[in-house]
Amino acid sequence: MRTVIFDLDGTLADTSGDLLAAANACFRQMGEDDLLVPEQDAAVALRGGRMMLREGLTRLGRPDETVVATYYPIFLEIYGEAIDTHTTLYDGAMDAVEELKSRGLGVGICTNKPEKLADQLLRALGVRDDFAALVGADTLSVRKPDPEPLWETVRRCGGDPARTVLIGDSDTDRNTARAAGVPSVLVTFGPAGDDMAALQPEALLHRYADLPDLVDQLTG
Repeated sequence: MRTVIFDLDGTLADTSGDLLAAANACFRQMGEDDLLVPEQDAAVALRGGRMMLREGLTRLGRPDETVVATYYPIFLEIYGEAIDTHTTLYDGAMDAVEELKSRGLGVGICTNKPEKLADQLLRALGVRDDFAALVGADTLSVRKPDPEPLWETVRRCGGDPARTVLIGDSDTDRNTARAAGVPSVLVTFGPAGDDMAALQPEALLHRYADLPDLVDQLTG
């Protein structure tokens, strides 16, 4: 079976607002002001919690991996308490998912968000049951860009790894697809959209309405 595997943050949903809010709450616990700005730092947010903490500390002139390691669990707890306050699915995303399924394709999610939080978010958005499989950063002993999480997601969908497309929004997704030997499609409507062409994916996606036909072209 042909399979389409989606990244989550920045690909299916814009999660940057809630991620930035959790990071800024951590900075306030450190006795600082909010250090990340939603209008400017959405792309930083979608690189993950540790990256946001590093960025904020760097702006203070005191990057410190020990502080990052200390506050990362706090960040996850805060984020989990308000995971869908600002988060929205991208326009047309779920319509595209349903169209792919109607054409007989399997669909799953492979994300570097911890699995429990990814599951929580998808359920809060009301779409968890629309995906046959979910593999997160801690589901296996490795995470993207290692290809194994992608392959495991495909297996859980009942699909064929050789007939798979990965939909993402970052160099991590591009490198995962390359390592797995499958095509990648990178979205241009996320915070880092202007940077996607330079990664030379097999295709760029400007709107979700185009995805089903694009997948047909890439998978035959």
